Amino acid sequence: MSNNHFTFKQFTVKQEKAAFKVGTDGVLLGATSDLSGEESVLDIGTGTGLIALMLAQRCNARIVAIEPDKGSYEQALDNVKESPFCERITVFNKSLQEFFPGEEKFDLIVVNPPFFSDSLKNPDPRLSAARHNDNLTSEDILTGANRLLNEKGSLQLILPYVEGNVFIAEAADYGFYCNKILKIRPLPTSEIRRVVLSFSRAKIKPSESFLTIERGPRHEFTDDYKNLTKDFYLKF
Repeated sequence: MSNNHFTFKQFTVKQEKAAFKVGTDGVLLGATSDLSGEESVLDIGTGTGLIALMLAQRCNARIVAIEPDKGSYEQALDNVKESPFCERITVFNKSLQEFFPGEEKFDLIVVNPPFFSDSLKNPDPRLSAARHNDNLTSEDILTGANRLLNEKGSLQLILPYVEGNVFIAEAADYGFYCNKILKIRPLPTSEIRRVVLSFSRAKIKPSESFLTIERGPRHEFTDDYKNLTKDFYLKF
């Protein structure tokens, strides 16, 4: 997924100016987010606009996408303008910490956050910010969710397995409780590598499901993954 553009069935994502390129994590969150009854969605750190575009394809909600990096913001804005969903997606060049939409509250917040904290950083500050959580910590996300979600709203995000478990514990301190967990492994023999987590203010027993991406041989995808992404990927 390193090309300058990535063509999906209903839209194209150009990414030459974006710090954070199209990747499997974004596709997974865009395809698996629970959109039942949602009328307003906030996409935090939209990057190329991928997740916002996928959600717009899947529902009729009004979507607000925010992106602090200027180049990525311009890229997302172009991608949205050239899509069939441009009337329902608004893009702002704002960080979560700077975003204050007045009295507006959202039904759903989605975020594919930077999650590296201790690893070696890229010397390019834009690329470093895209993958490290210095500028968007768990505290930032949870504080923002508390401020911007309506009372029955949902926070949904994708994280590595270990970081996901840490986030679940941190979220409880802010009054957000995990109610859905999708555990994702690359191969049938692999450990769980990613989790898609859904949080609300209601404290209920979380449901748990699993997804395996490939059967074993490279690019031989499972039926579950094909069914999940077939409305987006040209190859399915």
